[in-house]
Amino acid sequence: MLFVAFLLSLLFLSAAGADSTAYEVLQSFDFPVGILPKGVTHYDLDASSGRFNAYLEGSCSFSLEGSYQLRYKSKISGYIHKDKLTDLSGVSVKVFFLWLNIVEVRRNGEKLEFSVGIASAEFGISNFYVSPQCGCGLNCKTSDDRLEMGNLRTNPLVSSS
Repeated sequence: MLFVAFLLSLLFLSAAGADSTAYEVLQSFDFPVGILPKGVTHYDLDASSGRFNAYLEGSCSFSLEGSYQLRYKSKISGYIHKDKLTDLSGVSVKVFFLWLNIVEVRRNGEKLEFSVGIASAEFGISNFYVSPQCGCGLNCKTSDDRLEMGNLRTNPLVSSS
């Protein structure tokens, strides 16, 4: 029994990498780092199931291009597989006057499709090469983070699942 526990812990460490960041793990599953905001303090990943948890110091919210408000709880969880995040919890988007939970993200070539269950929207992957910062998103006014980003090319949340 002890050997099985040891073997499982080795599997966990080899998949997550002892020194890998949450952002590097995202990239290993073919996702860009920018789907997580800056400031992930730690994460855990069950390599056998793909179950993950990522932790921020606290809740986090920001606007992207002035049109989308995003909110991350201090714990983000779900399942990660190549090109697919499912059963997400801890991430929501404001659509009109409602906060809707983002429950799934799929990579389709050079696009990411975000689903809130009853509707989805696609965005070019180039919009997610840089992680947004809590509070100011991609529009932070610091000398280190002066970014020239293109307009967030969107297809509004209108397609039904």
